[in-house]
This record gives sequence, C-alpha cells and structure tokens, in this order.
Amino acid sequence: MALTGLEIFKLLPKTNCKKCGMPTCLAFAMQLAQKRAKLEDCPDVSEDSKQALAAAAAPPMRKVTFGTADNQLSIGQETVLFRHEEKFYSPTVVAVTVSDKLTGQDLKNRIEAINSLQFERVGTQIGAGAIAVINDSTDPAAFASVAEMVKQSSNLALILVSDSPDAIFAAVDKTKDSVPLLAAATADTAETMAKIAKENNCPLVARAESIESLSELTEKIKSQGAEDIVLCLHAESLRDKLYNLTRMRVLSLKKVFRPLGYPTISFIADGDPSQQAAIATSLICKYSGIVVVDTVEPYAFLPMLTARMNIFSDPQKPVQVEPKVYPIGEPDENSPMMFTTNFSLTYYTVESDVEASRIPSYILVVDTEGTSVLTAYSGDKLNEKTVADAMAKHNVESLVKHRRLIIPGYVAVMSGKLEEATNWEIMVGPRECSMLPKYLKEVWK
Repeated sequence: MALTGLEIFKLLPKTNCKKCGMPTCLAFAMQLAQKRAKLEDCPDVSEDSKQALAAAAAPPMRKVTFGTADNQLSIGQETVLFRHEEKFYSPTVVAVTVSDKLTGQDLKNRIEAINSLQFERVGTQIGAGAIAVINDSTDPAAFASVAEMVKQSSNLALILVSDSPDAIFAAVDKTKDSVPLLAAATADTAETMAKIAKENNCPLVARAESIESLSELTEKIKSQGAEDIVLCLHAESLRDKLYNLTRMRVLSLKKVFRPLGYPTISFIADGDPSQQAAIATSLICKYSGIVVVDTVEPYAFLPMLTARMNIFSDPQKPVQVEPKVYPIGEPDENSPMMFTTNFSLTYYTVESDVEASRIPSYILVVDTEGTSVLTAYSGDKLNEKTVADAMAKHNVESLVKHRRLIIPGYVAVMSGKLEEATNWEIMVGPRECSMLPKYLKEVWK
C-alpha cells in the first residue's frame, strides 16, 4: 500500500534543513505522498529509509519491456482507470500466433503475412507488434526451431508460448538476444520458469485460474528473483475476461495491491476473424496490455489497431500534422490553393478528397493546436489573422499567381474579413470535403 504523508515523515531526518526546497520535512513528506516531489531531493535521508520509501513510491503498475532496438515494446506503468483522468501510456501490443507445427513454405507464408500487417492511418504507422510462437507440437526441438525461424524472418518482438519449461528453455537458447516474453509459468512450474527468465533477462507470464491464485503466483515468481511479470488470468467468456481485467486494474491502481501491479496478456484463439477482432477491441479498451490473436486478415486487423490508436492517444493533445503548405500531385502556379486546420483527421480527409479529384493542388495547413475547422473557429483559433499569418509565413504568394484562396464552407462567414486581411479573392468551398472533387472540377476555373 502507498504510504501516507505522516508515514513518510517518520522516515525522513526531520531536520527541516530546506535543502529539498520545502520549508519543512513534513511539507516535503506531503509532496512525496502526492507524487509531486522526488525522494532524491532530500540529501540526508538514510539508506534504510530510501529503500522503504522507494518501494512505497514505486508506480502501482510495473513497466515491462521485451524485444530489442526499434522493436522493443513496453507495457504497463499505467496510472488511471479511465483515459479522461489523465491518459494511457503503453499502447496495447497486438500479437499474432505462429504454430510450431508449421514447416517449410507454410511457415514462411505465415510469417510474411504477419510482417505485412502494417498500415498508415492519419500519417501514423500502425501494425502488429509481436509474434507469439505456440508450442502446439509439445516438442521442444520443433518449438525452438520455429522460434529461431521467426526471429530470423521478422523484426517483430517475440513471445514464446509453452507450458513446458523444457520447451521454453530450448527456445530461449535460440532467441535470448531478442529478449522474448516467456509464457507461461503456473503454480507447478513457477520456480523453473522464473529461473529461466532470470538467467536470460526475459520477462515472464504468470498464468492462473483465479485472481487470488494469480497474486500468490506472482509473489512466488518474484521470490525467485524474476521481477518483470505479465499476468494471464484464464476466463471462458468475454464477460469474465473484462470483469477480471477491470478488477485487477482497480486492485493494482486504486488499492496499490503490489502482487497484481503488473500488465496483462490475453489470448484469443476462437471465432472467425471478425469475432476475434471484436473480442480483441473490447480487451484493448479494458485493460489488456497484450492481445494475441490467430487471424492475419487485414480487414479484421485494422479495426483493432484503429481502436488502439484512438484509446491510447492523449485526450488533451489531439493528433496533429505539421503546419505548412502540402503539394498534392504536382501543382504549379495555376493550381488551386486552399486551407484547412492541422487536426490530423481533418487534414487527411481533405487530402484524400483532393487526391480523388486528380487536380494538382496546394493545401495550406493552419496551426489551430490540433482542432477541427468548426472547433477552431468557435474557439477563435481560426480567424482572418491566423490564416493571413500562415499565408505570409509559408509564402504562398510565391507558389501561385492567381491570388485566389478556397476556404472551408463551414467558415464562409469569415470570407469578407479574410479578403480584407489578405487582398486575395476568397472562394467558399463546400461544407463537406467529399464534395471537393466536384467543386474543383466545376467551380474552380
């Protein structure tokens, strides 16, 4: 449990030396309790007190990493139950299974299909983050061989899934430099699995049938020296999965129950691709750190990634594009010039429709702090001055000679003032950008 301010105060030197920047040790203790100060700000605290306070000040959910280099993944270290309270920090890892029964070309095709699950959405690359090798054969040699093949054929992070310590040991021997996630230790195999994880510096999944058993299992694993743990709680139905994940999240964050203060993993093997996508999306929302699916269908995969992107974006910082002039196609001095805001979804929607018109154009992106056209206008972040300033900053006069600017139809009311501010002819575009192709072909001349 987290220490109160008074409990922290008892562990401090009580000298009121002010070296920490606070007037008294009690004031410093209160700031520590609220996580508004750092323990290292006190130069005189004893080593014993440091250990006690460091344990109490540790995040309620441990951060766990696996994979290497550019494909290293982090899960955990969350601080809130709901995104609007602050934000979520570690996006759910979406992993795909590879059975160790696959061989030859079938195995290569499966790995290639997973590697290709990469997409671009509003200027951001999203895709599968890990490959989970499943020990369906129960043969340690086959498991190790397929794990090594996956490591050599993919840059994605690796999850090794087997109940057999022998199989895990064999596979880790071939892949330990890629820092795989090992899944999973049970009550019967905890000591052996923890030893393998510790010796190879790999995180370990703990799997149990109940929350109570899981909390006992994590303590057992931790006593063996394995600190990086991921929780896996067996549940038959989606309802039970969501209930248990939520309960564990509450216990770890609100009650600071350390045995459950770890990220989670969920396996989804049943159902067609659409059903797997629906279940995975639910678990991304509440509260799985990793979801492992069996499908490689792009039509099912993209919705999962889109949901993850939306859930794990910062609600206080909209996704933005860089404010500047974007050429669409190969525009020249006679091409249309239009503007929109730097809210990513707005820009990429406009860009897509301008491209669909097949008329080379310029899009001036105005900095409105990532807000949409109407939101920016109503908040006075989009007005004749901001547009005129953006035009001057990005020197649009050097790009076209016609001095005509197309503005969004929803802000037609600002056309008069904008014309006065810029000395350009203002053309009011359509309200819906889906009408831009028709507008550019019929109205722009």
